[in-house]
Amino acid sequence: MSRHLIFVLALLLLIGTLTAGCEEVSVAAPPPTTIVIGGSSAMELALQALTEEYSRQHPNVVFDLRGGGSTLGEEAVRAGRYHIAASTLFPPDPEAGRPAPPGDERLVRTPIGLNGLAIIVHPTNHVSALSLVQLRDIFSGRVIDWQSLGSDAGEIVLVSREDGAGARVLFEERVMGDERMALTAVVMPGSQYVIDYVSRHPAAIAYVSRSHVVDWIPDESSSRQQHSGEPPLVKVLALEGRYPTREMITQQQYALIQPLYLITPGQPSGQVRRFIDFVLSPAGQSIVARYHAPIR
Repeated sequence: MSRHLIFVLALLLLIGTLTAGCEEVSVAAPPPTTIVIGGSSAMELALQALTEEYSRQHPNVVFDLRGGGSTLGEEAVRAGRYHIAASTLFPPDPEAGRPAPPGDERLVRTPIGLNGLAIIVHPTNHVSALSLVQLRDIFSGRVIDWQSLGSDAGEIVLVSREDGAGARVLFEERVMGDERMALTAVVMPGSQYVIDYVSRHPAAIAYVSRSHVVDWIPDESSSRQQHSGEPPLVKVLALEGRYPTREMITQQQYALIQPLYLITPGQPSGQVRRFIDFVLSPAGQSIVARYHAPIR
């Protein structure tokens, strides 16, 4: 056999080996997985960052993020339409007036952090602090003009979230109590819509998740906006003398605190379980800490 023929045979053998290796790698590649998460807009920014990082580490996993509010998210996960519900609602407690909906006993709630509701106004508003009583008087319609509170912003414009939003549930429970919110309140379907509205209306006041205004919270050690030179879109007010900083929320020293849950229909498994484990890991909790108070 000639040297040339031997070389050709060896080359063909090598090509065959490489091709077989490539086929083996292709077969071993994990199939793509889509995880549907929906619910709380307060958790929107944190979930975007968490899912982006998880997909970077696991390219075969993609996420379908949906809003709609905490109540809608929990309803969807009960019905099997979502793999995970993002919720800021407190768990059912009949004694506290929160009865368990049908099917709730199957749900598993995994806490991942704590959130605080920030009270916001337009940056030109001279008011810098309110008490819970003043806030109740404003949103009940008992106080209708900023002048009585030390500002010349004119007649107060109330901005609220829609029914079923975790922020509204907390606000009505902790601030309004037995009083009803004024029917004149403008209703917005998400946190960013609230901020956009308040930033364009000098007489507006609203409540919103701290995650969307973290750069403008006074006393927040991680605030970046304070050093960027850019004017804030909204102004965060002190409530009962405190701001919704991570420190105040962690110490339970702020008046409007709510939990952050990832809710699954039963014990999570597969990629859903691995994603939740990632959220609770040091890397995941460091991402949560950009927007909320981490749980660990």
